Amino acid sequence: MADLRSDFVGIKSPNPFWLASAPPTDKEYNVVRAFKAGWGGVVWKTLGEDPPIVNVAGPRYGAVHAGDRRLIGLNNSELITDRELQVNLEEIKRVKRDWPDRALVVSLMVPCEEPSWKAILKAVEDTDCDGVELNFGCPHGMSERGMGSAVGQVPEYIEMVARWCKASTRMPVIVKLTPNITDIRYPARAAHKGGADAVSLVNTINSITSVDLDNFAPEPSIDGKGSHGGYCGPAIKPIALSMVSEIARDKECAGLPISGIGGITTWRDAAEYMALGAGNVQVCTAAMTYGFKIVEEMKSGLSRYLDEKGMTLSDLTGRAVPNVTDWQYLNLNFVTKARIDQDLCIECGRCHIVCEDTSHQAITATKDGRRHFEVIDSQCVGCNLCVNVCPVEDCITMERITAATDPQSGAPATGYRNWTQHPNNPMAKLPEPAE
Repeated sequence: MADLRSDFVGIKSPNPFWLASAPPTDKEYNVVRAFKAGWGGVVWKTLGEDPPIVNVAGPRYGAVHAGDRRLIGLNNSELITDRELQVNLEEIKRVKRDWPDRALVVSLMVPCEEPSWKAILKAVEDTDCDGVELNFGCPHGMSERGMGSAVGQVPEYIEMVARWCKASTRMPVIVKLTPNITDIRYPARAAHKGGADAVSLVNTINSITSVDLDNFAPEPSIDGKGSHGGYCGPAIKPIALSMVSEIARDKECAGLPISGIGGITTWRDAAEYMALGAGNVQVCTAAMTYGFKIVEEMKSGLSRYLDEKGMTLSDLTGRAVPNVTDWQYLNLNFVTKARIDQDLCIECGRCHIVCEDTSHQAITATKDGRRHFEVIDSQCVGCNLCVNVCPVEDCITMERITAATDPQSGAPATGYRNWTQHPNNPMAKLPEPAE
């Protein structure tokens, strides 16, 4: 079995799977159960100053389901811990004493004032935990009080608070970033400049998941009113993967460790985050949906994958980053066409319908008076929509053509030419004409 032991900014854990700061890490009882189930570490639910905040005493979650009732998105309006600071600190100290081999990081959020950060850092450091995570991402409740994403959306504040914290503690400092921003690189760069040891991302996305069309209030509703919350779960994974990759390939963030968060449910999800530059991953919604034991599948699956590839965790980390590029550098001479396996085709017609109605009219519906679905190369632009709507796995595939020109456009279909070199680009860098 592959060695899954992890060392993230000097914080060691038996595997790279941590529980994210959230309801599952709110108290000693939960965290101990998680460690018994096999999690490599936890980020304790965000601590704040006393007196503690007050959460609503009613519904806190809104959900988006797939057709088969699988939970694909969760909206959470719960705030940071509503338990007294000293109670949390005592529990953290006990857990770290009893589980010294597990990573225990504490999430923090206090007003944007240096004395507040210094005071809570000193108290947390006395628990002997492994590090702190600065919560600059929460998009609801706390942001209205000038904390959470209200800080995370201002790079200057991120850099300033990171500097305060690095000057006030011996512990590694991780900055948790909000996705509720136009360009994730700017807050990441600010954290890096402020001396942060790492960044974690993404926190939840600002959202309203649904509206009750009888009561006309956002759900979940409290006494007939609803509010925005933080969206998480499998639905946000594509957004989070993109943001992780942007930081991983940013020259100004070179060397900045990343903890990946967002919709991780399986070992494959975790492996994708790591391939795009994450040193470890944090999980929340999957545990809240399936329970703590889901980590066993994650560990066994990742270990098996690494063995099959002959790779280590460090080999996997960042492996895909060199293959992430800007659109302008994609090879415009790389031409593919859809191919329909007639033996697998169940003749449902979905490929024809979507191509006919919304794409390029490149799939037949009949042949010799009978239902028959076949790709017309002279019309197919290789968009692969048909692949994604086909209900039969591997029935439709994309194949690169071997012809010198594209039958659809007449453009070259060999060699390499990107948009910066294309004659249609007024700014194209064309080769100098021969003398």
